[in-house]
Amino acid sequence: MSDDNTPTGPDDETGVATRTETKTKRPSLYRVLILNDDFTPMEFVVLILEHFFNKTREEATKVMLHVHNTGVGVCGVFTYEVAETKVAQVMDLARRSEHPLQCTMEREE
Repeated sequence: MSDDNTPTGPDDETGVATRTETKTKRPSLYRVLILNDDFTPMEFVVLILEHFFNKTREEATKVMLHVHNTGVGVCGVFTYEVAETKVAQVMDLARRSEHPLQCTMEREE
């Protein structure tokens, strides 16, 4: 009988070690959009942009004017959950303030 420590069967723990690398997929991003209407005051839209999207007065005014002139404007780009929350917050405040402002989200491609 041999005294060497050579594995003799499948239960002996020797072999090739393998390492599995998992690549983390980046989450999909979504644009939050404000839609123009003829009734929501411009100042209210600026307030929304400052409060929920952390825009400066100048940035908010620029986005608001873009919405006013083109019909739609991007408030920001976020992960799905964040975008969904921001849309809900904007819509809730607009309803409570009795404004017909519409806010939506769409997947960024």
